[in-house]
Amino acid sequence: MSIGSNIRRIRGERHLTQEKLAELLDVTFQAISSWERDEYKPDTDKLIKLAEVLDVSVSALVEEKRRTFRTKEVIYNWEHMKTYVKTTAVNFKMKDTLGAIRFAVDAHEGQKRKKSDIPYIYHPLNMACHALSMGIKEDDVIAAILLHDVVEDCGKTAEELPVSDNVKEIVVLMTHEKANDESREKVMDAYYNAISKNPKAALVKCIDRCNNLTTMSWGLSRDRIYRMIAETEKYYPVLLKTIKNTVAYNDAAWLLQYQIESMLDIYKRLM
Repeated sequence: MSIGSNIRRIRGERHLTQEKLAELLDVTFQAISSWERDEYKPDTDKLIKLAEVLDVSVSALVEEKRRTFRTKEVIYNWEHMKTYVKTTAVNFKMKDTLGAIRFAVDAHEGQKRKKSDIPYIYHPLNMACHALSMGIKEDDVIAAILLHDVVEDCGKTAEELPVSDNVKEIVVLMTHEKANDESREKVMDAYYNAISKNPKAALVKCIDRCNNLTTMSWGLSRDRIYRMIAETEKYYPVLLKTIKNTVAYNDAAWLLQYQIESMLDIYKRLM
């Protein structure tokens, strides 16, 4: 496909008229029309701006799209994951996990993952299965994974959680206050510093980041992806070090570091 065809297709996917796109680029709509008809090509500055406005890479605009792939938003059925986590909790007598799974499903009811129709509960359940697959069957860790977003995103309080104080502490550590551009660095420094002092919270946070990295290509804008990459590189080495220093989590630390750094490298190359 030509540059013009790519511009027209992506503009349509973004539900933008030629007039609206022209306004965002500070050009005439006739210019957009001529680009889409391949009468003219946008110069380098306009091409970069066009990629920013359409939230795609420059290569997505200029490369011929010879092949397309079908993509998946989910890999597993969330109800099957719930059954697996619940069955494991029963078999290993994980009381907090059993209470947490019921509470989390109810708390997240009706919520969706960003820019999708995926039930939000898919995220904590996927994390719980991730932890279990790495051999982590600690009741407080799995329970905290299931509940890690309910205080921040569901209007719940730590006191409401049907779990032990150890689990509540991890969930509180995973919850950060809202921040604007001016306060964000200070808030995040304090947030990650507190998590780094608790190996179980560090473990939960790294599993959370692994899961979020796998979905940010369709759930976040390019600016947010850049910010996610920078944040991960700044804070996660310290969390991984905390996990590595806990003998029981050595295997998990190796896998998590591999997953996080591999995902970062893939995004950097594609961005």
